[in-house]
Amino acid sequence: MKIPEILMIETVHQPGSLAKVLQVIAEAGLAIEHLHSLKREQGRTLWEITLEMDEAADRSLYEKIDRLPTARFVGKSDRVFNRHRGGKLRMSASLPINTQQVLRDIYTPGVARVCLAIQDDPAKAYEYTSLGHTVAVITNGTAILGLGDIGPLAGLPVMEGKAALFASLVGLNAYPILLDEKDPVRAVEHICAIEQSFGAIQLEDFGAPGCFEVERLLRERLQKPVLHDDQHGTAVVALAALHNATQRVGRTLEGSTIGQIGLGAAGLGIVRLLRARGAGRILGADRDPAALERLAALGGERSTLTDIMATCDVVIATTGAKGLIRPEWVRSGQVILALSNPDPEIEPIVALERGAAFAADGKGINNVLGFPGLFKGALEARVPAFTDAMLMAAAHRIAALAPGDALVPDPLDPAVHQAVTEAVRAAATG
Repeated sequence: MKIPEILMIETVHQPGSLAKVLQVIAEAGLAIEHLHSLKREQGRTLWEITLEMDEAADRSLYEKIDRLPTARFVGKSDRVFNRHRGGKLRMSASLPINTQQVLRDIYTPGVARVCLAIQDDPAKAYEYTSLGHTVAVITNGTAILGLGDIGPLAGLPVMEGKAALFASLVGLNAYPILLDEKDPVRAVEHICAIEQSFGAIQLEDFGAPGCFEVERLLRERLQKPVLHDDQHGTAVVALAALHNATQRVGRTLEGSTIGQIGLGAAGLGIVRLLRARGAGRILGADRDPAALERLAALGGERSTLTDIMATCDVVIATTGAKGLIRPEWVRSGQVILALSNPDPEIEPIVALERGAAFAADGKGINNVLGFPGLFKGALEARVPAFTDAMLMAAAHRIAALAPGDALVPDPLDPAVHQAVTEAVRAAATG
């Protein structure tokens, strides 16, 4: 697994000193993710250099850098940990609480009037509380990123990150909820016991096959939007990317043979949405016979990894298996989305070198483009559930906003999320 390694390197401020450091890094076969000058004083510059390194990679480059006459290896930065220190969320009041009158209005005794009004008409909760812009981000820790079943507590940084993105990109309140329960039926009971606190429920990093049962039961029981992001958020952004990729190579989704490698939550979510969109022949491969049965129930065809690579125009991989796709299997003109994080099944640059027309990984085709606007649009429309029309509206709007040759737009552009929100709201109410 590749993880960010952030080096602190001091160089003498003279031509070529930084270049020598970069040459050592290049000779180690490493790519630089980020380079930043932290400070310069007394003729020396302190650099922060971010690399992506396998955990088992040879760390001897530290000594090689230290042996350079114009450079010194200072140590490693804690930048990533520092950005998580103390958590990534903070609750703040939506109005100044600065007089006794305000205190009495928002708390006792004034708040009693609002409580009684909601008791008489529960719909008023959407007007007089934060319910209409509040999302629960819930995990049981069974499928955290590409890390697997590491437990809910270890998944909390991810849930906080999701909640921070909701707040930053679309102004929704989102709260991480850690659920120490793997049994789907009991998990649903726990969620239903607290659901009245939230306007919508985002299920996050629930592992397959339990995730399918949890989502199904919640949708049956709750009259509010519920979405398993690993399934449907990923599917929305994958559909957007495929819409652009197939158009640019002169194909259609309906006329393409599509291969889905890996039939867990993300893989089956993609297959389901592609089928709803009208995609033609879809082949699927997975080691789990039960996953292949679920594929068949969705109208897909059982296949194998090698057959998919040999026959499909479009290949999507969501296996979590680094380097699963061999470069020699790539055929000229294929569209390849290797979406596993943090390490793809094949690096996009390698696939392109072997003749792929388009290739992308999970860093670029990321569900952060979908879930903020999906939930904001659903909450604004006050619908009781997500529909395929809402998912496809989000995908089409994301595709339409991709600039130039890009398959998808910039996920940090607020205008993108506003546009997705509007498209989802329109699809929900139209």
